[in-house]
Amino acid sequence: MESSCEESSAIVATFSRKDKRMTQNVSKRQKRRRESGYIVNNNNEEEEEVEEKILALQKIVPGGETLGVDMLFEETAGYILQLQCQVKALKVLASFVEGNDKQRMKLGG
Repeated sequence: MESSCEESSAIVATFSRKDKRMTQNVSKRQKRRRESGYIVNNNNEEEEEVEEKILALQKIVPGGETLGVDMLFEETAGYILQLQCQVKALKVLASFVEGNDKQRMKLGG
């Protein structure tokens, strides 16, 4: 179980490096579109909705209030992986306890 959690952490690190490159490419593309007039109207409602979601995410992720958006997304990915590992561990523990209970019932205890 630990190895899959460690592998997940390595995957997050790989994606975060790729994400930084992709973010740079996207921002260059957005700048070109803005300069060319491709983006005519920035929708303030959409921006406000995104901002609200980022604020909510900052409240959920431990230490998220102090992070910028890029680091917040990286921390969120790591936090999700940690939660998944905890769920796996709890499932194993629950099945172990359930197995012990069934064994006791068979033995009459």
